[in-house]
Amino acid sequence: MKLNRIFTGALAGAVLVAARLLADDAAPTNSVASTPAVYVPDLSHAADPLPDGVLVFDDLMKAVDAAADQDAAHFTFNFTNASSGNVTILDVHPSCGCTTAQLPQLPWTVASGTNGQIGITVNLAGKNGMLFKTINISTDKGTKTLMVRVNILQPVVPTMTDEDRAQGIAAAKVDRQAVFKGSCATCHVKVGEGKYGQALYEADCGICHEGPNRATMVPDLRAIKTPTNAEFWQTWIAHGKPGSLMPAFSTADGGPLTDIQIASLAAYLDSVISSHSIPPQ
Repeated sequence: MKLNRIFTGALAGAVLVAARLLADDAAPTNSVASTPAVYVPDLSHAADPLPDGVLVFDDLMKAVDAAADQDAAHFTFNFTNASSGNVTILDVHPSCGCTTAQLPQLPWTVASGTNGQIGITVNLAGKNGMLFKTINISTDKGTKTLMVRVNILQPVVPTMTDEDRAQGIAAAKVDRQAVFKGSCATCHVKVGEGKYGQALYEADCGICHEGPNRATMVPDLRAIKTPTNAEFWQTWIAHGKPGSLMPAFSTADGGPLTDIQIASLAAYLDSVISSHSIPPQ
């Protein structure tokens, strides 16, 4: 009998608790706001080419001319989401590290009918000639490739008068590295940036050694009587000659050329200038 009373009391308590819970669920409440739906992009077509008429760009390739001393080239690609739904940009990947993209934080969801911009910057330090860079746009609707072209113009070489030339020679007699400083750098540094071999010789060496106004103390390299080889040229180019107008081109000595550029110059000179080799010591 005692066990029956305990069981009956427990059952009644459970029924009362259940009833109260049902009543609480049925009662209206405004204390908890509903959670809005989150847009989750469908990535099943992310690796496919982006169909026409989804993101419409003002152009897929843009070009610019850049001055020889310009640090960077900048581009802006404008686009519209012309599709009937959202498009999520997942990644913007330039073809190399010197090219960067400026855009909102990714992933970037662009609503139907709205516009956007993607900025592109190309670092031009140490570069010359014509550059082509690609930018791959990855979205949940597919991929699109943009392209930029930068034409780096040749430095404008100033016209020198006889007075200018005389002043330059006088400065070089005091400091043979003066050709790499101030206004002289326009001809003796900028023109040779990023070049190797013959192109570098014509830019940095020929300007003095083969110029129409070659100074009398500047030798004609094709007529020197000293025996030469690649090591000979490399030493002279890298370190120059103290007490003369010949500057040191090595960056370690305050010049503008890397070891690889100097090696390419030495190899070029050794191949085009006929001279018997220096005998072994």
